[in-house]
Amino acid sequence: MSTFLFDDFDVITPAAWKQKIQVDLKGADYNETLLWKTTEGVVVKPFYTEEDRSYQQISLPEEGFNICQSIYVHNVTVANKIAIDALERGATAIQFKADSTFEYKTLLKGIDLSKIKVYFKLHFLDVDFISQLNQFCQNGNCFFQTDIIGHLAETGNWYESLQSDINKINKISNIDHPISVNAALYQNAGATMVQELAYALSHTNEYLEIFGDKIADKIHYQFSVGSNYFFEISKLRAFRILHRSLLKAHNIELKMPHLYTQPSLRNKTIYDYNVNMLRTTSECMSAILGGSDTITNLSYDTIYHKSNEFGERIARNQLLILQKEAYLEEAQDIANGSYYIESITQQLAEKALSIFKQIEKGGGFLKQLKSGTIQKKIQESAQKEQRQFDSAQIILLGTNKLPNKEDRMKDQLEIYPFLKKKNSKTLIPPILLTRLSEQHEKHRLETELT
Repeated sequence: MSTFLFDDFDVITPAAWKQKIQVDLKGADYNETLLWKTTEGVVVKPFYTEEDRSYQQISLPEEGFNICQSIYVHNVTVANKIAIDALERGATAIQFKADSTFEYKTLLKGIDLSKIKVYFKLHFLDVDFISQLNQFCQNGNCFFQTDIIGHLAETGNWYESLQSDINKINKISNIDHPISVNAALYQNAGATMVQELAYALSHTNEYLEIFGDKIADKIHYQFSVGSNYFFEISKLRAFRILHRSLLKAHNIELKMPHLYTQPSLRNKTIYDYNVNMLRTTSECMSAILGGSDTITNLSYDTIYHKSNEFGERIARNQLLILQKEAYLEEAQDIANGSYYIESITQQLAEKALSIFKQIEKGGGFLKQLKSGTIQKKIQESAQKEQRQFDSAQIILLGTNKLPNKEDRMKDQLEIYPFLKKKNSKTLIPPILLTRLSEQHEKHRLETELT
């Protein structure tokens, strides 16, 4: 390509730009005035140049992303009907959630398992059932989002016991995708991005230590993304860098991790609930540009309404618009070469790696989970973020900024939208998933005029 149009322009170095900025600041300190340090400790500069590029090679999906519909299995016939309808309306993957075993032949009837990825988030661990279900699927498109360490972290208990759970995973370790790392748990509980990355990496390393190298290419990942647009893009990209480094340290042949992503629940609100659609649109874009393999959107009313056709259709259509009308169908590599994103990605990866090393030095993820160290760190981050929300340093539009005072929600709640505390005995303190606006909303519900 000819450069004659640019031959008359002098090359401006980063030092020259900084010098010009310092002159314009008229004596104000450059670092204190224009450098922003985030909660994660990442330094954001006022401008970026090629010198900020990391040139990290990040392996990303080559065939675009899957649009996934999430369905609870209460009745297999109804769930199958919902799945078929979602696939006909543009979904290319399905997630089934279930609390107990089900008649899978009826559930999967009419679904082309050779083309459609199916994720099973089972709230139980039944080796025979999983084996039979996987055999019925007969291909690599069947993913079991089973996470025994994540289950311990979220509930405070194993499914049965440490050894029993390990033995069960060993029995199904020959199938394609038997195990998952649920990093979304940490994000929705209030962990910083750096913590989330570090815990996901250490969580993975724990599985490699327990099950050996054979499990490395069988682990897939669940992430949640919040509304910090560029940082969430960078977070997912940073994880791929960290994952590659971890496998390299184990002398394992490198393989691109499979990422299943959905918007965060932490910043969703029951008041001015339509704003949730704006939040999830931004978050889905971060998931796409961050390189997710599969994305499930959240409906705008997911925290206070039972699953309904209207909300699910809107959520699915948001992804379809981004994929087909915004031409993001195969845009996972579009962030390559962005000075800003590459700089953030590198900083997040470096800081997460530092925390990972501290965890491993302290005995590993499981040991620190059992001692309550991980829970304490997440709680500290969550409480700091909560104080920022309470003081309006973090804004949720329509809730702690420009609220609609005429909005009434007391009679709209079909499901309980707040943290449910259980009194059951646990082996360890569970990691609690909480939304930022919960206390604010509770107070507002109590004071609603009828």
